Amino acid sequence: MSVPAQLSLMIVDDDDDLRQTLASVIVATSGYNVTAFGDARKALAALQDGQTPFLILLDLMMPGMSGWEFRAAQLENAALSSIPVVVVTAANVASHGMPTLADVEILRKPFDLDMLLTLIERYAAAARVRP
Repeated sequence: MSVPAQLSLMIVDDDDDLRQTLASVIVATSGYNVTAFGDARKALAALQDGQTPFLILLDLMMPGMSGWEFRAAQLENAALSSIPVVVVTAANVASHGMPTLADVEILRKPFDLDMLLTLIERYAAAARVRP
């Protein structure tokens, strides 16, 4: 399977096992480039340094910088604000009433892997048609 080098995905989750498993499954099933971070500050720095994933899979409950803080910082940066986010979390949250999560999809842990892969494919398809 040939995947354009620019088609990459970012995982931001402090759970090492989940992060590594997701990265392996995504690479094996889709061939997308995957960068994975257990630290939201490092992920944000990578974005600010020019990484441009077509999608960010974001956990909310992380030490240091939370997913909410990551998303707020992402939205404050015009160059990063348009990168789509799917929140993958065990937190009991709803997007309404939380401005930083208003434009994201939320997938609750434990989640159905096929559902996640379908979401990823939808965002990848949209990224392929973007100019």
